Amino acid sequence: MARLVAEMTMSLDGFIALPDDSVNGLFDWYSNGPVEVPTARPDMTWHVTEASAMHLRRTVTTAGAMLVGRRIFDLTHGWDGRHPIDCPIVVLSHSVPDGWPRDGIPYTFVTTGFADAVRAATALAGDKDVALAGPDIIRQAIDAGLVEEIRVNLAPRILGQGIRFFDNLAAAPVKLEQTAVIQGDAVTHLYYKVLPRI
Repeated sequence: MARLVAEMTMSLDGFIALPDDSVNGLFDWYSNGPVEVPTARPDMTWHVTEASAMHLRRTVTTAGAMLVGRRIFDLTHGWDGRHPIDCPIVVLSHSVPDGWPRDGIPYTFVTTGFADAVRAATALAGDKDVALAGPDIIRQAIDAGLVEEIRVNLAPRILGQGIRFFDNLAAAPVKLEQTAVIQGDAVTHLYYKVLPRI
């Protein structure tokens, strides 16, 4: 059965973006190394260190589906119809955006709530992971006790304000066990197993 894995890039002080949704260098690590990691998009190749390439390859090969919220979908313009990881995308939204769904693009829009979105994503993922993206989706999944792993791509930035990765968790405190630390350049990839609640 699919595992739910939460992953985002975060500043040292816990933010994934500034209040205006800009990321102020948080993603510099995707373009600061000699190793090319092709994506599903012909217009996008990541250039990272060998350590970050190993992390990205693991993420790409283990993701069977992605679950995102409408805000991330809108901010990325739906990745122009093709996410770099090239897996089915489930978008939790109050409504289906104009112009969607589109033929040949594996995006599913769920308007009937979080539980239905999780069911749709896990069905699409099969035996692979469901990658969670967006702080609100991740918060809901942690609160529901569904997240098995958290990956933090820790960028050496202090933003001082903005949108937090972990905010307003009803399930807090959440106990984690660190399972891996991968040191890249301008990023440290931190892997945590989410431990059962007591």
